[in-house]
Amino acid sequence: MSKLLSATLITTALLLGFSQNTDLTIAGTCASRCGVKPIQFTPGKHLRLEVINSTPNLIYVEKAQTTKPILLRPGQRLRLEQGDGTKQNISVMFWNENGLSLKANLSQLNFATLQVRLRPEWRIGGDRGVYIRDDGRVTVL
Repeated sequence: MSKLLSATLITTALLLGFSQNTDLTIAGTCASRCGVKPIQFTPGKHLRLEVINSTPNLIYVEKAQTTKPILLRPGQRLRLEQGDGTKQNISVMFWNENGLSLKANLSQLNFATLQVRLRPEWRIGGDRGVYIRDDGRVTVL
């Protein structure tokens, strides 16, 4: 009788142990849970930056230390080229003429084109620029 009781207790403990730790038995890969791959470009290669004004207002865009502020009307596109990558750390700033917040939606159209779609943002502050580091990583400021 004690052997049957011992076997029953061990079986129950094992079954309860496996049912409570289901996370260990259902492991997924990083590809199933790691999210969207970050945007990155090859350092030193030609880069094209396309800025699109998807707001109903006027927006100013300026490539740091290269251009004066450029006016973008609603729906207008602007293409900025970055030669052979000899200049490091490309920065592009943008702002609304009325001081309204903006949201930058980034997408990598191909190996050398970064698209920045500017939309209205309802939170205070919003996005104010895009920074492409010399290692190819992209950051929204």
